[in-house]
Amino acid sequence: MNSEPEDTKSQLTQNQETPTKKKKKKHRAPPTPTPPPPPTLLPVQGKAKVQVLHENPQKAPPFVGYFSSSYDPLRDNGGNNSEGSDGIGSPRVRVYRSQKWPKRVQMVVSPSRSNVDFVGTNYSGEATIGQRYKYALGVFDKESQSLKIVPVACDRVFRLEPKVRGLDVADEEPESSVKEETSAQQKADKMKELTILFGTKKSIKEAKKKHSLNQEDNPKSQEELSGRIKEVKIKKEALESTDANIARNVPPYDASATSPQEAYPLDKIILMGEWAFLEDIFELLQVGAEVSPKTYPTFVCNRIHKLQEIQDEAEKRSLSCIFSYITHLIKYKDQNSMDGVSSAKGHRIPSILSQKFSTVFSPESKRLSAEKNDLLISYVLVLTLYADEFRTDPTDIAKDLRMSSIKLRVHYEHLGCKLSRQDSLLSFTLPLPLQFPTVRQKRRR
Repeated sequence: MNSEPEDTKSQLTQNQETPTKKKKKKHRAPPTPTPPPPPTLLPVQGKAKVQVLHENPQKAPPFVGYFSSSYDPLRDNGGNNSEGSDGIGSPRVRVYRSQKWPKRVQMVVSPSRSNVDFVGTNYSGEATIGQRYKYALGVFDKESQSLKIVPVACDRVFRLEPKVRGLDVADEEPESSVKEETSAQQKADKMKELTILFGTKKSIKEAKKKHSLNQEDNPKSQEELSGRIKEVKIKKEALESTDANIARNVPPYDASATSPQEAYPLDKIILMGEWAFLEDIFELLQVGAEVSPKTYPTFVCNRIHKLQEIQDEAEKRSLSCIFSYITHLIKYKDQNSMDGVSSAKGHRIPSILSQKFSTVFSPESKRLSAEKNDLLISYVLVLTLYADEFRTDPTDIAKDLRMSSIKLRVHYEHLGCKLSRQDSLLSFTLPLPLQFPTVRQKRRR
């Protein structure tokens, strides 16, 4: 028998006992993709041309709407104005105007394939807060390197709120606010609340003082006032020597003035902060637009040629502001009278002037009293003297004030003016020193 060597046997048994070890494969994580580098913004070379487009009464200003929610019309439309590959087109935009109140405008944006509309108004909600601010819209054209700035009226900015179609009955405006406009008293109350919340110490003190003076219905204040009046000693001699009440129902004046400009100071009629809101006529002339007789009184339209003849820009701006102030006074008188409401329909008085007029002339139930009406006419006539260099023809302003020349003559005389005739033309001048008409008393027999 053949016998194998021991060495080979030991190797075989050793190989059979120890199985071969396999190497385990390591699973590596896939490499993370590196984000692309941010786009480099190249600086725009050259100078951009800035063009400011002024308001044109013959063209409608733009409408601006912004969404209060996360809705993005460009994202939902795929960034295209035309219908995309998914069949979703651009949203539909509509603007509605009330037939009863032309100032009330409503904007509705309807996305395609959706039952939700975005609605914004200029007479309710947040739009009523921003009536005192001015806005502008800027459009930059990269190709022509030009920037166009267009003014946007405060009532043309809409906050678009989402509303489901068919469920907007509960969101309608209450009947009381729809039937009548916000009264001057309600606006004054809102301004008072804002002043107390956010005003300075000086403005809060003035608001409280004004409120205490206007407390006519408070019985306590009436009792205190009547008690103080009883304590006042009345001198009959002083009453007999006083002039008529209407003679003193005039703007602030200086009886000892040596020039007509000092007799009725212009800075006490038009305050310093009001001049910036009276540049509408000046801007129309800068653009080359026409001053329409439907918007401005006859007195102003017949004297526009004076502005075109003036070379000094500061003098032209000052005279145009006086014309604008006369316009606002006449329109305010028409708004608070029975015979001129239709002519003042649609006219907008700046809020700073509207608040001042309501304080100085204080109309009750949207009607001026006889005394306040005479005071407003006196303000207008003084400004006409400034416009005509203190020699004015009363024909145009009598037509604007809807008064006869005889009644207007009485108002001029109460201002201290005298009627003069020059080349068969009647005009009023302001001689110095000021002399007001006195009360004629009957002699006793």
